[in-house]
Amino acid sequence: MTTKTMITDATTAEIWEEHDIAGNQSLGFWLYLMSDLVLFGAIFATYAVLGHNYAGGPTGRELFNLPMVFAETLLLLVSSATFGLVMIYMHQGKRDWVLGWMAVTFLLGLGFVVMEVHEFHTLISEGNGPDRSAFLSAFFTLVGTHGAHVASGLIWMAVMFVQVIGKGFTLPVQSRLMRLSMFWHFLDIVWVAVFTIVYLMSFV
Repeated sequence: MTTKTMITDATTAEIWEEHDIAGNQSLGFWLYLMSDLVLFGAIFATYAVLGHNYAGGPTGRELFNLPMVFAETLLLLVSSATFGLVMIYMHQGKRDWVLGWMAVTFLLGLGFVVMEVHEFHTLISEGNGPDRSAFLSAFFTLVGTHGAHVASGLIWMAVMFVQVIGKGFTLPVQSRLMRLSMFWHFLDIVWVAVFTIVYLMSFV
């Protein structure tokens, strides 16, 4: 066996090993998303039970600023579309476009988190914190859990931004971007459910 053949075989084995690792990580991430789905399902169920226990306090109709929440929703929906562009340009190998659209996605997600923090601060400063009623406790738990996930997604996105700059589109980087895309779209779907069940239903 020649040295060239040995190098080729070693390279091929390394590529297959990277594919196996990426496949196992993707499977593990799917399992994580399923567990997250169960978590949100449990919190939604809790909200369904406690959502009308106002304890003589304000209702969602009295508290929620629907235009602002609609703006939050728009930010997150658009960020999902822009991350879709990130993945398209990743497959085309266009690093600058990936970084540009990832930055746009980050800013949209950050805007969502800032607006949500502002909403929480306003409610708490007016005496409508999670200890005011079972309804508000369930509300803060559900919306806050989703917001914490978005914040963690932004941290992950910042890390991937640095990795794309430093490492380019290696197989591990592409695999991580794919998992981040799955996570971000998952949060988008969960938020649509939150917006519909928590906010819109309060005005029905």
